[in-house]
Amino acid sequence: MRDNGVMASTPFTARGAVDLGALATARQNQQKAAQAVSEAPAGVVVDVTTDSFQAEVIDRSMTVPVVLDLWAEWCGPCKQLSPVLEKLAAEYGGRWVLAKVDVDAEQQIAAAFQVQSIPSVFAVVKGQPIPMFQGAYPEPQIRQVLDELLRVAAEQGVSGTIAAPVEEGEAPEEPAEPPVDPRFEAAYDAIEAGDWASARAAYQGVLAAEPADPDATAGLAMVGLYERTEGVQEPQGDEPALVAADFAALRGDWSRAFRLGIGAVRAAAGDDRESARQRVVEYFLLAGDDPEVPKARTSLASALF
Repeated sequence: MRDNGVMASTPFTARGAVDLGALATARQNQQKAAQAVSEAPAGVVVDVTTDSFQAEVIDRSMTVPVVLDLWAEWCGPCKQLSPVLEKLAAEYGGRWVLAKVDVDAEQQIAAAFQVQSIPSVFAVVKGQPIPMFQGAYPEPQIRQVLDELLRVAAEQGVSGTIAAPVEEGEAPEEPAEPPVDPRFEAAYDAIEAGDWASARAAYQGVLAAEPADPDATAGLAMVGLYERTEGVQEPQGDEPALVAADFAALRGDWSRAFRLGIGAVRAAAGDDRESARQRVVEYFLLAGDDPEVPKARTSLASALF
């Protein structure tokens, strides 16, 4: 498939490449998404296969923009992004449709969109693909991209909706949001404000009470990643290795992040080697069950011993 170039790609910035709040509130996001989708018009979120692609994506895109979420079960960032997209699809009330594609099961679709890393998000308007973004973007930035998509689609005459009409005299019910874990609320608010010091302190407070809490541990690692890359120009090549590795991690490109990080371990000595090792261990936390992790753990052990 070809890119019609209608929508410009979103400029990359360090802040906004990964949704830190979703790390701390992943369970809450999933609950919110499930509730929102259950109360949304039918067809707002659909699972798409190669067989259903024509009807669910191409044909439907003639009247309403279709947003493709290309994901996989093993992909950690996908588990952060998908609930946010599902919640937004329900919130927009049928002005666009979220089509979810499991790239492992539907490799033909992934190949057609030339997917190199996931999560990857595309839109389809009038049968033409529009690249949107890669990685687990935060909700405010996703909203901006979606609003731009709706504007571009409207210019092409695609401004329909699949929302079912509300019967006369019947007011739509406001969905009741499940409570956010108060231990993480301060961290989430600080992340939204870009206050990394306060976010770090909030996560450390959780870990003081529960040293093994996985969400707080991952949250601390992500805050460190944001702090190191904010305001920093991404290297064009592989040097400095750890800086390039950080930017790869922001995009969820774990193969590159592990290769550069472990290369830095091999090249360093003393305190610098330990710092590089700790950096790679943080990547393990953030990558979760990505299939690159077992290979990278073996490579790190080889580099150290």
